Parts: sequence; structure tokens; C-alpha cells
Amino acid sequence: MTRLIELRLASLLICMAATQAYAEQPRVNRGHDPFFQISRAISACPTPLGPFETEKEWLDDSHYRIERGNSCWIEGRCRLSNAYLYDAEIAEAVQRRLANINYATHWREQSTLWLTLQRRFIYVEGCVAPGFDKRTFLAELAKTADVERVIDNTITDPHAAQLPYRTQANPDKPVRDPGN
Repeated sequence: MTRLIELRLASLLICMAATQAYAEQPRVNRGHDPFFQISRAISACPTPLGPFETEKEWLDDSHYRIERGNSCWIEGRCRLSNAYLYDAEIAEAVQRRLANINYATHWREQSTLWLTLQRRFIYVEGCVAPGFDKRTFLAELAKTADVERVIDNTITDPHAAQLPYRTQANPDKPVRDPGN
């Protein structure tokens, strides 16, 4: 009887340890999607989670990611066989484009922003100053070669209770009206 109790207790401890390990999976940029900070003018702006995800999240999204990536090729809208193959090229082009956009919009002095590039989409996340001409900035950014869409997930209040993007500090907190 004692042996049976010991085995059940051992099984319970193993299950608890497995659950704990599963819950604390590291978040990794498994798709190697470009993710970088472009400005730092507004202090205390929450850092976006970007493309970092657990293995479970990656596996849950894998079929959808393959489908999204290949659809532009199948539809004849892409010169490359997968929309994600554009992201490295776009990341380089965006850096050049941002230098030109700054003269017109002064985004560096009025924002703390990160960009995530996924399948020809640019996700703009972070904080902008009240009165910042976000519409012009986003429209100019959208003119980057091969960019299909720019998604605005910015806020003016870095201390807002809910954000339109997930953060590195609290990745499981629900988001408010994400742009995607």
C-alpha cells in the first residue's frame, strides 16, 4: 500500500513538473521575422512582444502561417514563392526609407517605436506623441518597396491600462483592438 501511494505521489509530482515546464516555455523568434526598435523619444513605452512566441504558439500557428505565406504566390501577387521571403529585403529598404521620412515627419523626436515584418506586412508598435502626424508617417512607410500593408498598433499614453499589442513584460495580457 505504501508503495502504491509513493508511485501515485511520484506520478503527481512528474505531472506538476511537466505542467510547470510547459507553462514556462521560452519565447523565441521561431520564424526569424525582422523585429527592431527604430526610435526612443518617449520614455516608459512598453516593449512589444514582437514575433517572440512559445513552441506551442508556433505549432498552433504553423498551418495558418504556411497558408498565409504561400497565398500571394498562388494568387500571382508575389514574385517570390512565399510572402515571408520578402521580409529581410523589406527590413533593409525600411531603414533607408525611414531616414528620408524623418525629414518630413520628425518621427524620431516624437516616438518610441518598434517594427515587426511578417509576410510583407509592417506592424508598427509603440508610443507616439500627441499631435504626431501618424497618418503621414504610416502612409510614407507603406511606400517602401514590396510592402503590402502597414498596421498601426501605436498609443499616445505609455501608461494606458490596455494596449493594442502584446508586451514582453506581460505577454499573456489581452490586447485592445489590435490593428491586425
